[in-house]
Order: sequence, then structure tokens, then C-alpha cells
Amino acid sequence: MASDADVTEGTTAASAPDGAEETVPDETPAPGIPDHIEVERALEAILMIVDEPQSLIGLASALGRPVGVVRAAIAALVADYDGEASEDGTPGTRRGLELREVGGGWRIYVRGEYDDVVRDYVQTQNPSKLSQAALETLAVIAYKQPISRGSIASIRAVNVDSVVRTLLGRGLITEAFTDSETGAIHYATTDLLLTQLGINSLDELPQISPLLDDGSAGFDDVR
Repeated sequence: MASDADVTEGTTAASAPDGAEETVPDETPAPGIPDHIEVERALEAILMIVDEPQSLIGLASALGRPVGVVRAAIAALVADYDGEASEDGTPGTRRGLELREVGGGWRIYVRGEYDDVVRDYVQTQNPSKLSQAALETLAVIAYKQPISRGSIASIRAVNVDSVVRTLLGRGLITEAFTDSETGAIHYATTDLLLTQLGINSLDELPQISPLLDDGSAGFDDVR
């Protein structure tokens, strides 16, 4: 009969059938943020730069903290951004940004009442021309909408994260909806694009098939 396991620091020893000791190393702690960094501040930093909603499990894994701790930190951030009073009764300040749950994940958005302010600023203060990459991405969205970022990247065969952010910032595209299963955001063009192009509807976009080598490459089922 095997003897009771002797637990020692760093190893677990038990009698093997042949009398030899078998050792099992301790599990290595999951990597995470240092103890001196606040979970709320770390979450805020991550959520400021992501392009897609982030799940609680994904955030917990990234920070090396329990899901319950991350959930509580998210709730505290939501309250902070919404300007709710602190526990000691001190009134908060409602932010121009909000932390919103979309498609099973969390992401920072401009608060709805400031959409027009941001749109006007972008249109008046950033009138520079779009890059070739931005124009190509905009064309893909216009002809294939609603379309996810991953599908756009597949068609263009390049990473389109920064370009999509640019088009969103210009108000030329918008987040049409979020897939409930994958969490992927699907994009569509806005009325501003129609205004910029001088057309009344997307039906007035030119036929693209005649411009393609074989009439279909890269744009299946487009006009």
C-alpha cells in the first residue's frame, strides 16, 4: 500500500510502486499586474486602447486577478464615469466617456450626448484627406456592409484596426451592431458619407464588378 503523501516546500512526495519518490513541482502563479497597481486603473488603461468589447474572463486573465475582483472594479469604474457619489457622500463628476457593456464585453465609449460635439470637431478640425488605405477600407465597408473588422481585414489582407478607428473618428462609418455570439462589431457607412459623395443613397454607388479583373475577385455578390 502506498504511504500518505509527504508535502514539502516546493514538491509533493509520494511512494511509487517501486519505492522511488515521485516529485511534482508547484504550479507557477499566473502572470498579472504587480500588487502595487490598482486593478481599476489597470482596467481603465486597457479599455482605453482596445477596439472590441472585452469579456470579464479575458480581462481577469490579462490582469491575473479573479473574475469577481475584476467585476467589482468594472462596477466601480462605471459608477465613477457616471458621476455617482462615493461611499463618503462626496459627489462625483459625470464624465464625457462611459464604460458600456456591449455584446458580452466592456468598452469605453463617448457618452451619447457628446456625439455631435465630437463629430463636429472631427469634421472641422481634421479636414485632411483620407489615405489610400482608408479609402480602400471605406470602399469595402460601403459595398459589403454591415461587415466585421475581421472580414474587412480578410478582404484587404492587411490589419485594418487603425484605419477603422480613423473612419469612425471621421464619422464616415458607424458601429451597426455587435454579434451576440462572437462579440464582433459590424460596421456600416453613415449619412455623412453620402453627403461627402454627393449622393442620396448607397444605390447610387457605381457598379464595381466591371472594374474587377474577373468580375468578382474579392467582392462576391456586389453590384
